[in-house]
Amino acid sequence: MSTPSAFLIELARIAWQAGEIILSHYAAGVEARRKQDQSPVTAADEEAERYILQQLRAKWPEMPVIAEEEVAAGKVQEIGTRFFLVDPLDGTKEFISGNGEFTVNIAEIENGRPVRGVVYLPAKERLFVGETPGGAFAMATQAGVQPDFAQLKAIHVRPAPEDGLVAVASRSHRDYNTDEYLKKFPIKDFAAAGSSLKLCLVAAGEADIYPRLGRTMEWDIAAGHAVLAAAGGEITTIDGRPFTYGKVEEKFANQFFVARGGPPESAVGTG
Repeated sequence: MSTPSAFLIELARIAWQAGEIILSHYAAGVEARRKQDQSPVTAADEEAERYILQQLRAKWPEMPVIAEEEVAAGKVQEIGTRFFLVDPLDGTKEFISGNGEFTVNIAEIENGRPVRGVVYLPAKERLFVGETPGGAFAMATQAGVQPDFAQLKAIHVRPAPEDGLVAVASRSHRDYNTDEYLKKFPIKDFAAAGSSLKLCLVAAGEADIYPRLGRTMEWDIAAGHAVLAAAGGEITTIDGRPFTYGKVEEKFANQFFVARGGPPESAVGTG
């Protein structure tokens, strides 16, 4: 049975510590301001990102890092075929509203693909990790208690259920186009979730499909994509093309996409 690599465990440790930083702000109350693109940002985003960047650059100085708040500040490193993507606090709206479904995200990209990723939900006390090759794993955590990463258990996508799919979509961004897209599929149930948790629910076999027909950035989903791919699922563009990372000319903006568990042929639409 495979176990997470030392590299992946170290990324998980960094994400957990960043989560502790975020929780200290969460407990104290949240004050948000607007970035240039009008998206919200808090001191928790910025402090967690500073910690993650310091750790990554100290341990892997040869690896460029593309991080959400640095990019927002106009600091974009030149990237090669291998680099990190970091979103220190995905789901800032969830963080501000206090529902707990925000995540710390760290991903390693190689040749346009997410080969390693960590998604940590500090308030919900859940950790997801994955690498290809290797597999995907998850565990419960406890705030203030250093995780025993030996407790990570393998997770895998489930085959598409014969009686219909469970669709998961954004708690903050569900819209008409998403609902219309899902009409092509045999949906039996719907679950709302925030941030990159949606991808992890598919990876863990708790949901089957997650479409996103709205704006996202590479750092929003790369870590979750790494976990999903390692668990046997995949993300493609809405029209079925491979989904890639490192899109510098697009300023790291994503195309619309769909994430699936199970064999893709078992979750195809009806047209």
